[in-house]
Amino acid sequence: MASRISSYWNLHKLSILLVLASLLFYTSFAYDLVRTDFIKLISLFFALFFLCYKLIQFEKWNFNFLLVSGILFRLIFLMVEPNLSQDFYRFIWDGELVLSGINPYLQTPDAIMANGEILLANAKELHNGMGSLSARHFSNYPPLNQLLFAISAFLGGKSIMGSLIVMRSIIILADIGIYYFGKKLLRYLNRSPHLIFWYFLNPLIIIELTGNLHFEGVMLFFFIWGLCFLSANKWLFAAIAFACSISVKLVPLMFLPLFVTYFGFMKSIRFYVALGITILLCLLPFYSIEFFNNYANTVGLWFSNFEFNASLYNIIKQIAVKFDAKPWELIKTYGKLVPYIMIGFVLLLTFFRDNKKLSVLISSMLWVLALYYFLSSTVHPWYIIFLAGLTVFTEYRFPLAWTLAIILSYSAYENPEFKENLGFLLIEYLIVFGFMAYEIYKLKGQKLRIHKN
Repeated sequence: MASRISSYWNLHKLSILLVLASLLFYTSFAYDLVRTDFIKLISLFFALFFLCYKLIQFEKWNFNFLLVSGILFRLIFLMVEPNLSQDFYRFIWDGELVLSGINPYLQTPDAIMANGEILLANAKELHNGMGSLSARHFSNYPPLNQLLFAISAFLGGKSIMGSLIVMRSIIILADIGIYYFGKKLLRYLNRSPHLIFWYFLNPLIIIELTGNLHFEGVMLFFFIWGLCFLSANKWLFAAIAFACSISVKLVPLMFLPLFVTYFGFMKSIRFYVALGITILLCLLPFYSIEFFNNYANTVGLWFSNFEFNASLYNIIKQIAVKFDAKPWELIKTYGKLVPYIMIGFVLLLTFFRDNKKLSVLISSMLWVLALYYFLSSTVHPWYIIFLAGLTVFTEYRFPLAWTLAIILSYSAYENPEFKENLGFLLIEYLIVFGFMAYEIYKLKGQKLRIHKN
């Protein structure tokens, strides 16, 4: 036994030391970092990204080693409050409402606190913690997400920390599911299964999902599960899985038209019916006449009222302001145009690209999502996790460069007024667009050489 341990150490000692260093950095990130300390934040993050790269480089065929390492990195965050996001307060608040039989889409936290009749566990702390912006709006989290909040609140035993542990456990299990089904999907697509570690060990994924408790990973789990069902020609189970993904976060709704050319017209109708019925079943417990109006208005705010880490929008804004445009009017007009641009682009890919192969379908989804985030006026770091998850199944890698560069957007929190540093945003998007342009040029050249041969 001792000789086997000694032999393993000799073979993998450098990788083990890299894991230990990563554990120390993640511990510092979780327990000894405030988001206003931007220099420390990016120093830790860049170091972790470098260690992630070296671990995959050294151990890419040692799947068990990298899997256990990724789980250990996540467990570091298990019993600590998120330090880069306060959204978890709203998650627990919504969960407590659902447990009390109250529809979270019908009353704002401010209205509930002003009323004073509804008693929730830790109500005052949750209300103060979520911030004034969240407290004055209705919930914008889809029904299956609400169920996960309720489970977390119930199993958490009216304790904020207990609820956090349950939520983290759900998110970690979802990431393990992504690892499992992601490997299967990569093998089906004839791609190296070790590519899944660019998701599983990526510091942005670990910090924003397990650390900051965003549920993009749960959405991605159902979505990749659905893609696995597609690879096995099980369209009904795929429809149910995609519906669950949409019921966690609405993002996959953008991809639905693409299935027309993947399935063909008649089969796609059956697929859409199954998907629609599943979504309606998820919605049923929350249905009311006011629900759709409140939810649509709340979601609409993200298109027309908020801006953070935008790329193309910031360029348009800087030009428009020079011609005396008013920023608060510009963002509303811009927010109304973006959905029409996206609909046009999705329809273009639907009817003018051959999406019959699963690999091409996933690539089309990648470009739809990439364009959406390039056009968006708000791109928080955790938003691009879905993009990073999709990219490992394609031949493009620019979203992985974005998972490194997007940490620069946290420079806004260094300023007490949360004012963005346009210099850092310029560096971020030069990296992303530069890498993307290089890949398009490189892949186009490769395809031309293959065609000539």
